[in-house]
Amino acid sequence: MLDMELIRKDREAVATALAKRLDPAEVNRALDEIQRLDQERRALISGIDGERQRRKAEARAYAAAKRAGTEPEVSTPEAGRKQLAELESELDEVQARLRTVMSELPNLPADDVLPGGKEANRVVRAFGEPPAIEKVRDHIELSRMLGLVDHERGVKLGGSGFWMYTGMGARLEWALLNFFVDEHIRAGYEFLLPPHLLLDTAGFAAGQFPKFYDDVYHLDRESAPRGQFLLPTSETAILGAYQDEILETAKLPLKAFAYTPCYRREAAGSHSDERGTVRGHQFNKVEIFQFCLPEQADAALEEMLLHAESLVEKLGLHYQRTLLSAGDASASMKKTLDIEVWMPSTGKYKEVSSVSWAGDYQARRAAIRYREPGGKQTRFVHTLNGSALATSRLFPAILEQFQQPDGSVLVPEVLQARLGTDRLTPR
Repeated sequence: MLDMELIRKDREAVATALAKRLDPAEVNRALDEIQRLDQERRALISGIDGERQRRKAEARAYAAAKRAGTEPEVSTPEAGRKQLAELESELDEVQARLRTVMSELPNLPADDVLPGGKEANRVVRAFGEPPAIEKVRDHIELSRMLGLVDHERGVKLGGSGFWMYTGMGARLEWALLNFFVDEHIRAGYEFLLPPHLLLDTAGFAAGQFPKFYDDVYHLDRESAPRGQFLLPTSETAILGAYQDEILETAKLPLKAFAYTPCYRREAAGSHSDERGTVRGHQFNKVEIFQFCLPEQADAALEEMLLHAESLVEKLGLHYQRTLLSAGDASASMKKTLDIEVWMPSTGKYKEVSSVSWAGDYQARRAAIRYREPGGKQTRFVHTLNGSALATSRLFPAILEQFQQPDGSVLVPEVLQARLGTDRLTPR
């Protein structure tokens, strides 16, 4: 959520930043509503405080008159109870409405993030060169030739948008996950294995609800009266695990990572660059996360980017780093940079990691704070997250970039010991 104080003090700056993502007229309507509700809320608080003071003064006068044996001016110290209750009820309604409107606003993009959609994304770094392949086979053909993925039985089990890794394909998937786990531990991240079912409060804290509420799988209210859903990414779980906590300043940045399957209702598209395992309802991902002080955020973002990129480089894959425009990045993030691998069959790059800085946007929603040394006041931490990495896209990139003329695929050197071979060969 945005800082209400910032909206009060510098509405113009907030409106300018939000206009990178939203229509300016829509922004101004939302800010008008927020400021109206904020003024109404403050007036109600003032009225409630005044009514409480009046009731206290009447109670004191009533008690003094009783002690003096004179007739009290008021018949009972409970006079005004109904009026106070009405004011408090009205305040609750206004605060709920204000929270709803505030929660619907996206984060303020960083200064160097450009307005616009995908057309405004900017490549800022590249690693290696696209491999020269005379006759390119796509990852679906290769996975079938090599017996790595059974798409038909995946659909038989789960329906459209599901697949099943088999044989060396299952081993390659697991080898990638174990490789990531080892690398993150070596980099100082704490390993977490969170629940896959989360309460709705975790979805709100991460900024995914209410806007993307329908993009995830929910349990019915009879089974889960508090509201539960299957996590779409372990970012939601790591952030949610620290809701309503005050973190020790000396331990920041706090670095954690988690492995989970990710469950999303979005279906695979019909385009060739979204077939196979590139997009589906369930896929594996390892997520890195940092909670840090505001002044640590820039360094944390670059460290996470370099760490995620190092994994792709160790696999020997050609990729590029892209700074996303405001309209193409997640609404919860101030700044997002994608790591995109080359897919020879489509001649396009496909995102395998998004490394993002949320500022204090998520921390405000989740009430995650730190206490300044020597002081009593608390401030909101900054949060950063990054895929490191999504295997369902790395898997096809490895098959396509390392394919050989005979249909075999070379195994990246860092995975050879885990697979017990340096080459995957057709059955």
